[in-house]
Order: sequence, then C-alpha cells, then structure tokens
Amino acid sequence: MAQLRALASRPSESSPITIVIVVTICGRPALRCWGIPRMKCGCAGKRNVSQKTLMLFANKLLPIFALPLGLVVLLLIYALLNKKRGPIFIALMLLYVSSLPFTGSFLMRQLESQYMPVALAEVEKADGIVALGGIFGPATAPGYLPNLGESSERLEAGILLWQQKKAHWLVFTGGRLPWYNQAEIEGEQSKRLAVARGIPKDQILVTREVGNTVDESHAVADLMRERAWKKVILVTSACHMPRAARLFRKAGVDFIPFPVDYQVDTNAPHTIIDFLPTAEGLKRSEGALRELYGIAFYALTGR
Repeated sequence: MAQLRALASRPSESSPITIVIVVTICGRPALRCWGIPRMKCGCAGKRNVSQKTLMLFANKLLPIFALPLGLVVLLLIYALLNKKRGPIFIALMLLYVSSLPFTGSFLMRQLESQYMPVALAEVEKADGIVALGGIFGPATAPGYLPNLGESSERLEAGILLWQQKKAHWLVFTGGRLPWYNQAEIEGEQSKRLAVARGIPKDQILVTREVGNTVDESHAVADLMRERAWKKVILVTSACHMPRAARLFRKAGVDFIPFPVDYQVDTNAPHTIIDFLPTAEGLKRSEGALRELYGIAFYALTGR
C-alpha cells in the first residue's frame, strides 16, 4: 500500500493502467494528489463528479483483466511478444474450461445457493420494496416498447410484491452510467412501467442518481432515514444478492432479501453437453467471477 501511495504522489511517472489501479485501491487521496478539480453534483450533494466517475470506471473495467477472456487475451499478447508457445497452451485451456456449461453453473451455484427462493406468501411486510437497477437494455425512443434486460425479473418481482401488499412504497434506483447515452435515469423508466401495471405514481419513489451497487445502498439508506423507515424488501438477482446484501448491511439498511432471476437448475442432471464449450458457458463463468471478485474487492477495501 505504501508503494501504491508513492505512485499516487507521482502521476506523471504512472501509466494509465497504473493510475486506474492506484485510484481503485488508494481512493480519493490519490485523486486529490493529482489535482483533479472538484465539481459539485446537484443530484448527489457534495460528491465530486470527476472522482466518482473515475472510481466507477475503475471498478467496472479493472475486473476485465482478471476474467477468463481478458486473461486469455493477455496471455496471447505475451506469447506473441515473447515468441513462446507455453502461454498459448495455457490460454486455450483457460478458454476451454471457462467456456464449459459445467464450470459456469458450478461458479454461479456458489452465489445463488447463499439465498434460496422465497414464496411470495412467505415474505414478511416492510416499509418499502426496493428493486435494484440493471433492468433495461439499450434505450429506445419515446413511444416505443422498452428494451428489458436479463435482470428484468427485478422489476416484475417488485410489482408483484407491491400487488401482494407487502409494502406501501415501491422504490426504484436512479441508475445511470457515464459511458451510456441515457436521456433519463433508469428508475424513471421502471416507474412508468409500474404505473402502466396499475401502481399509483404517488406510491412509487425513485432514488437519486446512482452508478453502482455501493451508490444504491447509500441512496436507499438515506431515503430510509428521511422517511423513518425501519425495514425494506431488497429485490435483486440471486447471483447479485450476496454482494448487494454485504453493501446494504454496511450502509446500515435493515432488509428482507428477495432473490430472483436464478440461472442454475440445481435439480438438472449433468450431460455430455455440460462439457462442451459454449458462449453461454463463458458468459455465465465470467458473470459469476465478476460477482465473486466484487465481494473480494469490498472485503479487502473494507467497504
């Protein structure tokens, strides 16, 4: 850590990748040392927009170099530059193993098994239902059907829980990523769909703008303090719930977990197909590893 902070004090001697690594681990002191200007953000109070955006980029992009496909690319580049065959063999084996449906399902099961499905009737009541973001795909023009993403079950579950009268309030988070051309925060899109499903707009809340799960946990914690809420129902994908639960507890949020969007059928028998590489297998492996890396990152940084 001392060496990293030393690098932070000499930005002119650091490569772009080093800068991202230093910022991710050392945090805002490194940014202040580099003299990045402070700017006020109306949606997030006194937060520094430049610092927040750079941290968001670091948290989203750094795991790429530790995921199977990123490692394969690095190994191939190393083999090409050094004219060695060994790294090519390792890269091919890594690509094969990580592309197996068996591998992807095994890794995903480590996450999803931590929070088992809960029947709607068994969910206890709370002050609010919080559906985390990541619900939509690419933006569409006004008047067109929205592009629902792979995690659209979060929206559906939030609506169903409200219809079952599990809480008076339905809360969506104001997701927005700086590298996407979003005309509005994601929570407003979710709100429109919920209203179209019969939920009164005055019983739907949208948090301030957020960029990741850490921001979501703080925004929900602030909302609960403002409204004197004691407990909420937290809705997110089963593989994302372990990381989200850790962050929401850290933010002081008392919640009832309601995992959705399970990807692995634990009762399905293994077949020969599970040991043939597929793009879906690679995607599942990388998705699970990204979550596991996130949990490890927050544990190491005390977040």
